[in-house]
Amino acid sequence: MPKSALLLFSLLIVIHLSPSSAYNVVSFGARGDGRTDSTAAFLRAWKAACSSAKPASVSVPRGKYLLNSIWFVGPCRSRIVFEMSGTIVAPDNYNVIGNSEFWILFYKVSQLTVVGGTVDAKGHAFWSCRQRNGRCPGGARSITFQWCNNVVISGLTSLNSQTIHIAINHSNNIKIQNVKITAPSGSPNTDGIHIQSSRGITVTSSTIGTGDDCISIGPGSMNLWIEKIGCGPGHGISIGSLGNSANEEGVQNVTVTNSVFTKTQNGVRVKAWARPYGSYARNLVFRNLIMRNVGNPIIIDQKYCPDNSCPRESSGLRVSQVLYRNIKGTSSTQAAMTFVCSASKPCYGIKLQDIKLTYVNTLRRPTVAYCEHADGYTTGSVSPRSCL
Repeated sequence: MPKSALLLFSLLIVIHLSPSSAYNVVSFGARGDGRTDSTAAFLRAWKAACSSAKPASVSVPRGKYLLNSIWFVGPCRSRIVFEMSGTIVAPDNYNVIGNSEFWILFYKVSQLTVVGGTVDAKGHAFWSCRQRNGRCPGGARSITFQWCNNVVISGLTSLNSQTIHIAINHSNNIKIQNVKITAPSGSPNTDGIHIQSSRGITVTSSTIGTGDDCISIGPGSMNLWIEKIGCGPGHGISIGSLGNSANEEGVQNVTVTNSVFTKTQNGVRVKAWARPYGSYARNLVFRNLIMRNVGNPIIIDQKYCPDNSCPRESSGLRVSQVLYRNIKGTSSTQAAMTFVCSASKPCYGIKLQDIKLTYVNTLRRPTVAYCEHADGYTTGSVSPRSCL
């Protein structure tokens, strides 16, 4: 095909795929000066796009746009592309968004694509309040997708969230790719991505450095694929905490693969409360992972009870069918593998295959594995020596 014809063909594809109706937030009164409240203007642009009978776009051009707590509510008539070249910033006073659970919420929206842009929640003052035990609001999640289906989030940057950066709740078929999440290592409860009560979630090709879990997976999460994640600083990738309440949904079919953990508190973790409520975490796969000076590279902890309110209780959560394969690197603690399971519901079906984790201590002491109420088997070379 001649170059001219190929170019024309490509342009026709772009035109065909591009939304038919475009709504620029500036046309609805938004100002990109970082000082003018543009919340109402964004809502007017969203309402126009959501009402469009044709596929539509909401465009956020270059600049800084100040937003208070905002809900983008569906269902909408057609698919929407929320395209950001600019930066959305929170008010300097953390109470403005901190007294709501959400800063930016997409609610009951399907067929949505969020592309590019930066959101900066300016969380430093809020964290300082929390750390000095002041009279602080509960805090806001930066971006939440609740009761949403068939969503793509691509190329987004999230900075300094008050609490969770990106939350997925009661949603299906969500793809998160090429995102960058940043908060200081000492920022409390700033999980990078939190997934709960959702199915068919994919997170790929992203870098996450924060003060809590890079990715946390809560109850009711199923069929998750997590790949090519650069995690650190932070607390690693965690399933849980689980088993904190009665009638809690389980977690199953989760894969974490081809990822790197750097100076994180944990690597891959399953965490459950030491409470008798029954639930499960099963069919978990952790493979092709690199640990770089990680505190607990591989850990199952079913005695989680940070407030010390349950020291005599045993976890009723059943952990089973967990595969660890081709996990290599260094541990900043001697216990490179820890399986602390429940006395009443022991872990079973744990498989270790091709593990090599060495201790970074200059004395070159060997790493060790610790097991409590855990059953499984090994294949290939496993170091430290298995305790299963």
